[in-house]
Amino acid sequence: MKRTGMRFLIAAFAAALGVVLIFSVAAADPGLTPNEQLGRLIFFDENLSLNGNQSCASCHAPEVGWTGPDTDINAGGAVYEGSIPGRFGNRKPPSAAYATVSPVFHMDKKGLFTGGNFWDGRATGEKLGNPAADQAQGPFLNPLEQALLFPADVVTRVCAADYADLFMQVWGAEVCDPANVGAAYDAIALSIAAYEASPEVNAFSSKFDLAYTGKVKLTKEEQKGYALFQGKGKCRLCHLGSGRDPLFTDFTFDNLGIPRNPENPFYAEPDFNPLGFAWIDMGLGGFLESRPDYAPYAEDNLGMHKVPTLRNVDLRPSPDFVKAYGHNGYFKSLWGIVHFYNTRDVLSTCPGDYTEAQALAANCWPAPEVTVNVNTAELGDLGLTFDEEQAIVAFLKTLSDGYVP
Repeated sequence: MKRTGMRFLIAAFAAALGVVLIFSVAAADPGLTPNEQLGRLIFFDENLSLNGNQSCASCHAPEVGWTGPDTDINAGGAVYEGSIPGRFGNRKPPSAAYATVSPVFHMDKKGLFTGGNFWDGRATGEKLGNPAADQAQGPFLNPLEQALLFPADVVTRVCAADYADLFMQVWGAEVCDPANVGAAYDAIALSIAAYEASPEVNAFSSKFDLAYTGKVKLTKEEQKGYALFQGKGKCRLCHLGSGRDPLFTDFTFDNLGIPRNPENPFYAEPDFNPLGFAWIDMGLGGFLESRPDYAPYAEDNLGMHKVPTLRNVDLRPSPDFVKAYGHNGYFKSLWGIVHFYNTRDVLSTCPGDYTEAQALAANCWPAPEVTVNVNTAELGDLGLTFDEEQAIVAFLKTLSDGYVP
């Protein structure tokens, strides 16, 4: 939707409630609409958690590409602690950037599940017409994340915040009426999604974008990497990367054969994971099993996870900052995951649950966490040389937003 269209809808909604909109609050950031500015304030508000210590940005920080901002956590289990000490989720935080472009969850003409948000697609967009908005409601009430108990707890805190006036200006004075908790909770999620769709989050300001418009040139190494990305490396088969403003994802799901992350703290949470280390992340298939309409397709989708965008895949505050890759954060380097894509089916199987560092040192790869539905057609034995792997890494580094020539 065009930004002017969003302004019109907000104004029309407010007019229907007899509310006069005041846009001066958003003047502090003229690049955002009032609804986007509201979403931004909610996104960074730590008070919207049980102990007032966790916001959306705690796991989706801009300086690292809208994903996990703690280098020590990323270097280990890669899963972040929630508002309640000692409680951890079970997957690495995905990037919040470019997530708003994901379509409503559905099965496409090829029989592939497409769209939704979260690694398993369970934020379908069926409720609010927007997977990013559906996703935004999840962490607030997740006992392993922001840990509030009811939607009313979130609404009450927003209506008591210093931006409550803006909330009511955007959505109407009645939005904080206790009788309107359901609508208010939906409005909060839609505002977060509006911010996540704004140019501040979906910036399209990488070196790759500037090269497309002729403002800069990629180096020979980066150009070589892009050619390999499009060709021999087969990356483009899932991470569509051509044309203007490509998203570098096709929004589908795949089982890449990624090993379990033996350092995942979720294994040591008996209250929420009674299986302990025997727990297996079934991904999309696990979500489909929970839906009677999709349950017949679950078996064929066990172990699959959302194909992430590659935008900002290397964005980090310093060269020594560790980022984690894969749904469980098993990989700690871009070269590590590219090398895995290239050699997964060539190297021997490690004798145990090795970490990435141990596997690279031993020149082996652990067995996949989920051994069925592994994609063997598009990765595993690509025949790339070490120099070609490095060239692909060089290209991936051009996808970080905020590039200054």
